[in-house]
Amino acid sequence: MTAGLLASMVLSAMVGWPDATGALTFAQRMTGVLFVLSGLVQGVAAVAAFDYWERRQVRISGALVLLGVLIALATDSLLLFMWLEEREYTPYLLMFLPLWCWSLWALVVLVREDCWKGVPRPKRFAAGVVVTALLTGVSLAYSTMYQPTAAPMHLSLKAKFGTARADRGLPFVHVPLSLYMKNTGGIPVYVTNDIYTVRGRDAKYSELPGAEDMLREWRETAGRQGNLGDVEFYAGDLRRTIISSSQVYGPGKWLEVGQEFSVERVFQIPKDAPYGTVSVSMQVSYMRKDRGKLDVDEFKTPHYTWRESEGRYYCRWEVCGQQLIYNGRVRHNNNLINVTRKPRFVRATWVPGEPPTSSISSMRFWDTKSSPREVRRELDRYGAASIRADAEVPVAELLRSAGL
Repeated sequence: MTAGLLASMVLSAMVGWPDATGALTFAQRMTGVLFVLSGLVQGVAAVAAFDYWERRQVRISGALVLLGVLIALATDSLLLFMWLEEREYTPYLLMFLPLWCWSLWALVVLVREDCWKGVPRPKRFAAGVVVTALLTGVSLAYSTMYQPTAAPMHLSLKAKFGTARADRGLPFVHVPLSLYMKNTGGIPVYVTNDIYTVRGRDAKYSELPGAEDMLREWRETAGRQGNLGDVEFYAGDLRRTIISSSQVYGPGKWLEVGQEFSVERVFQIPKDAPYGTVSVSMQVSYMRKDRGKLDVDEFKTPHYTWRESEGRYYCRWEVCGQQLIYNGRVRHNNNLINVTRKPRFVRATWVPGEPPTSSISSMRFWDTKSSPREVRRELDRYGAASIRADAEVPVAELLRSAGL
C-alpha cells in the first residue's frame, strides 16, 4: 500500500510540476498546482498507511489512506482514458497503467477493512472528497477545453509599394516595398513560416477579342508555372514572373498581444520591363502560444536540403529541389497531453515563390510521411492557422513616380 502511494505521489508530481512552474496561463498553472498538492496528499497517505496497519494512533489514518487511493484512482483513470484516445506508446504508460490496476486492488482492500471508521463525521469527509473532485474536474475542463479556445487569435497583414526611384548608372528602377504585421488577437502567437513574393505580370493584349478566344486563352495558360488562373477580356496568355522572394519575420519568432513588426525592402525592375503590373503576395503561418511551447532554439535553425552535411535532411536537388527545412519539438501547455502522447514536432518547408507549408505530427524528420488525419488533428489542437495579404500596382505608375 505504501509503495503504491509513493509511486502515485511521484507520478502526480511529474505530471503537475511542468504546468505549475511553466504554464503560460493562470488556469493551467492552477491545474499543475492541484496535481502537485494531490501528490503531497498521497505522500501523507503513505505515512498514514504505517499507522493504520500498525498502532492506529491517528483516528483518521484509514480515511487518509482511502483519500490517497481515490486520488490515485482518479488520476490514473484520467491518464488511461486520455491514452486510449490515441493509443500511442509513451514511457509514462509503464507507470500509470500498473498504478491503475494497483489502485483498484487498494480500493477493494480498504473497503473490506472499513477504513473510514474512526472519522468523526464521515458524511462531511465524503462530501469534502466529492467537492474536491468536482472542483478539480471543472479546473481541468476549463484549462483544457474552454480557456485555450476562448481568447481570439488574429493577425493583421499589410503590403504596400512605395515611390520608385530610377538608377542613374543602371537601366533599373528601384521600388520600395513595405511589409507590416500586427497581433491584433487576444493571445501571443508563434510564426511557423512566412514568405513574401513579388511577381511581374505580362500578357498578350488585343483590342477586341471574342469571348471564345478569351476562354480558349485561359484554358491554355491556366496551370502554368506562376499563373494564378487569371482571365481578362483584353489580355491573354497571362504569365507571372517571380522578381523577388524572401522571408518576412522568420520562422520560430513570436508576436505578443498588440506587438507589431514592419520591414522595408527594395527590389529592382528593368526600365523597359515587359510587365503590365507588379504584385506582392505576403503569407504567414502561425500557431497559438497558449496551447504549446515551441523549442524555438531548435526550430529557428534552417536545414539546407542540398548540403550532404545535413544528414537526414539531405536530398539531391534533382529530386527535392532546393528547400529550407525547419523542425522543432512542441510541448502542449497541458502536460496531461504530453504524458499520454508521443512527442510532437513542428515542420516547415520554405521555397522561394512557393506558398509556405507547416505541419505538426509525431514524425521528427521531414522525409517521413505523416498521416493527413493526424496532421489535421494536431494543427487544430495547437490552433494553427495562416493569413495572406496581396497588393498590386501598374508598372506605368512606378515609372511615372521614378520620372520616366
